[in-house]
Amino acid sequence: MTSSHTWNFFRAGGFDQVQIDNGADLLALKELDQKLWVALSCPTRGIEFDTHTLDLIDQDRDAHVHANEILGAIAWAGRLLKNPDLLVNGSDHLALADIDDSTEEGQHVLASAQYILKSLGKSHAAEISLADMADIDKFVAGLEFNGDGVIHPSQVGDASLRATIEDIIKCRGSVLDAGGEAGINQEISDAFFSEVAAYSDWLVRGDDDAHVQFLDEKTQAAADAFHAVKDKVNDYFTRCQLAAYDARAAAPLSRSTEDYEHIAAQNLSAQNPDIANFPLATVEPNKPLPLHTGINPAWQSQIEALREQVIVPVFGEKEVLLPSEWVELRAKFAAFEAWQAAKPACSAEKLGNARLREIARSGHKEAIDRLISQDKAVENEVKAIRSVEQLLRYHRDLFKLVNNFVSFRSFYTRRDKALFQLGTLYLDSRSCDLCVRVDDIAKHAEFANMSGLYLAYCECVRKGGAEKMSIAAAFTDGDSDFLMVGRNGIFYDRKGQDWDATIVRILDHPISIRQAFWSPYKKLIKFINEQLEKLAAARAAAADEKLLKAAAESVKPVAEGAPPPTAPKPPFDVGKFAGIFAAIGLALGAIGGVFASIVSGLLGLRIWEIPLAIIGLMLLISGPAMIVAWFKLKKRTLGPILDANGWAINARARINIPFGKTLTQVAYLPEGSHRSQVDPYADQKPVWPYYVLVAGIVAALIALWYMGIFGERPS
Repeated sequence: MTSSHTWNFFRAGGFDQVQIDNGADLLALKELDQKLWVALSCPTRGIEFDTHTLDLIDQDRDAHVHANEILGAIAWAGRLLKNPDLLVNGSDHLALADIDDSTEEGQHVLASAQYILKSLGKSHAAEISLADMADIDKFVAGLEFNGDGVIHPSQVGDASLRATIEDIIKCRGSVLDAGGEAGINQEISDAFFSEVAAYSDWLVRGDDDAHVQFLDEKTQAAADAFHAVKDKVNDYFTRCQLAAYDARAAAPLSRSTEDYEHIAAQNLSAQNPDIANFPLATVEPNKPLPLHTGINPAWQSQIEALREQVIVPVFGEKEVLLPSEWVELRAKFAAFEAWQAAKPACSAEKLGNARLREIARSGHKEAIDRLISQDKAVENEVKAIRSVEQLLRYHRDLFKLVNNFVSFRSFYTRRDKALFQLGTLYLDSRSCDLCVRVDDIAKHAEFANMSGLYLAYCECVRKGGAEKMSIAAAFTDGDSDFLMVGRNGIFYDRKGQDWDATIVRILDHPISIRQAFWSPYKKLIKFINEQLEKLAAARAAAADEKLLKAAAESVKPVAEGAPPPTAPKPPFDVGKFAGIFAAIGLALGAIGGVFASIVSGLLGLRIWEIPLAIIGLMLLISGPAMIVAWFKLKKRTLGPILDANGWAINARARINIPFGKTLTQVAYLPEGSHRSQVDPYADQKPVWPYYVLVAGIVAALIALWYMGIFGERPS
C-alpha cells in the first residue's frame, strides 16, 4: 500500500515501529499498511484504559477494539476539530473555538456543548471538560424528550393517558429509556393498539349479532355453565337413547351393582372421581334429565348452574329437561361458539371488555404516537450531546491508545506503562513491571508458554479476600533459585492499591545468562548436598536401629543372681579390614591422581597461563548452558502472553536481554549508602579451610621450586 505521508519509524524489540507524533500522523494511519501495526485487536476489559472510551470505539459491541474501529474514531474526531494536533495533547479540556463548525455535525456538537455549559450555569465558559459531562446521563434523563423514542408514564400529565400507558406496560412489557425508567416505544404501542383494535372489532361483531348474544350481557356466563356440562348431558341423553333402542341396555348403562360395591368401602364425597364417572341420572328409555332430584351428587352444582343461567332464562321454570330442549339449547350456543372460535389473541384481554372498549374509543394511540414522534424529533440534538462527551474522550485518550496499539511506544520507551501492564509485583528482592491480568490461569498458561518468558502466576487478594484477581508476572532478571509455588509477595496495581500475591503456578524458562553460568555448579552442589543428606540420614537410621536393638537386648530376663551376659567380642577380621583399607586407599588414590593431574597440568603452564586455563575450564563447564540460555533469551516474545488475553498481536515483539533487565529490577543499595560490615550474628567460619589453603600454597611453592620455576632445582 502506497502512502503520500512521510513516516518515521523507531526500532525497538527487534522490529520497526511507526512513530506517531502529531495529528497528521494520526489522520494518515488509514494509509499505513496494517502489516506494520503491532496489534490489530485488543479487548475492552482487563487492560488499564478507560472502559467507557473503549466502548465508544467498539462500534460492533463485541468487547474488542479492532484496527478499523481505531481508524473510524480518528477520522470522526479529526472531522470535528479544526486542528488534529489537538488529539496529541491528551487533555480532558477542549476549547469551544477548537470545534470545527463548518459542517452540520460540527454545528450540532458546538451547539450542544454550549447548551450543556448554559445548563450548568457556565454560559460564558470558553471551554468544556469531561468533568462537565460527569452527570451526562442524568442531564439527558432530565430532558422532557431525550431522543430515545421511549415514553414513560411519569412524563405524561394526562391521568387517563398515563393509565393507558401503564396498562400497555402491564400487558406488553416495557423498555428502559435513557434515564433507566420503564416505558414504551413505537413497536410496543403499535402491537398493543393493533391487538386492542382487533379484539374490539370482534366484540362489536358479537354485540351486533342477536344469535350470538341471545342472553345479552348474561350470555357469557350462560355459555360457561352450558359448556361445563355439555359433554356430560350429551352422554346422558345418548345412554337413554340406547335404552330406548334396547331395554336390556338400561341396567348396565346405569352402572352395575359391582360398580357400587367397588366404591362402597371408600370414604365417599361429592368430589369423588369414581362417582363423577357415573351417569348424570339413572338411565331409562327416552327419559328427560331431572333438574332437581335424582342427579348424580358429583354434578349437582353444575346442573343447578345450568338450570339457573340457561334453562330458566330460555324456557322458564322446569322440573326436567327434554331431549328436544337440549338440542335447541345446543343450536342456540352454536353461533356463540363460532364467534368465540374467531376470537383474536389479545394480551390485553385481562383488562376486561369494558376497559378495552374504553381504550379503543379513547384516541390514546394518536396521543402516544405524537409523544413518541416529539421524542424522536430531538434525537439528533441528544446524539450531539452524547457526541460532546465522545469528542472529549477521544481528545484525551486516542493518542495514548494508538501508541499502545499501532506501536508499543509506551512499552518499549519505558516512559509510561503500557495498557496491558497491570502494576508491579514485589517478590524475592525484585520488582516485576510486566504483569498482566489473567482470567483463566490454565488456559492462559497453555498459550503463554510459547513466549519463552519465566512467568509466575499469582492469585492476588485484598480487603480480606473480598477482592480477588489473578496475574501473570514475568521475571526477566536475576535467578529462579527461590521462586516456587506458595511464595508470597505484594502486588501494587496502577492505582497504588496493594494486594497480597501468592505464586500458584510457574512457567519455567531461563531468566538470565548469569543464572545459566552458575547453574552447573549449583546443580553439582545441590547433588552433593542431597547425597550427603541421604548418607547422613542413612547413618542416623542405622545408629537409631543399633540403639533400639541394644535397648531391647538390655531388657531380656536374667537368671536371679547371675551376672548379665556379655556379648562375645568378635575376633579381629584382618581380611575384612584389609579390604576396607584397600578400598579407601584406591578412592583416595583416584581422587589424588585426578587432583595431581590437574595440579601438574596447571604447574606445567606459565604463571600468566594459569588464570586463562581456569577461566577456560569454567567456560567448558558453563558454556553449553550459557549458549542454550542465550538462544532462548533472544527468542523471548511478548505476543503469546497478550494473545492469550484476547489481543491480536501482529508483530514479533521481542524482549531481549537488555530490555528484559529494565522490566525486572534487582535490589541494590541506594547510591551513597554507608554499609557496616560488622554482623554480630554472622556464622562462625571454621579455621581449618585456611590451614588447608596455606598448606596448599606452601605445597605449590615447593612444587614450583622443584620444577625450577624459581631457579635451579636442588640435586
